[in-house]
Amino acid sequence: MAGHTDNEITVKAPVDLVWEMTNDLPNWPQLFSEYASIEILDQAGDTTKFRLAMHPDENGVVWSWVSERTVDRAGLSVRARRVETGPFAHMDIHWEYAPVPGGTRMRWVQDFAMKPEAPIDDAGMTDRINHNSRIQMELIRDKIEQHGREKAERPVPVAGGR
Repeated sequence: MAGHTDNEITVKAPVDLVWEMTNDLPNWPQLFSEYASIEILDQAGDTTKFRLAMHPDENGVVWSWVSERTVDRAGLSVRARRVETGPFAHMDIHWEYAPVPGGTRMRWVQDFAMKPEAPIDDAGMTDRINHNSRIQMELIRDKIEQHGREKAERPVPVAGGR
């Protein structure tokens, strides 16, 4: 049995803003509450290889891994996979964005399998990812919507400084 999750949220913001903020990898530690740092390792065309590190867990362990992410701006989608899989046999993630009435639908689909020696099985990890995805998506939604409100409230500079 393999793990599969499918989570989505509607963000009350234009698709361009949602795309821009969620694909600004250096800003991920400010966007996601679970990431402490990100290091860009390589970039070739639309593909970026990077190392993510989480905040220490309840035992003080800092989990870190390398992922590869390929963006398709025209198709409003992203494909990602863990290169250093850690406890996963594999982990593949598909992000989709779609303009909808009132904003943008952002969807994360994750397909994975845990290694036999992992401390959690596929069903347990499915529950964990579903729980955490909802938390992160709501946080990201709130940050993007706040940014959109602040951007709309900024005065537009007048030519000539008057």
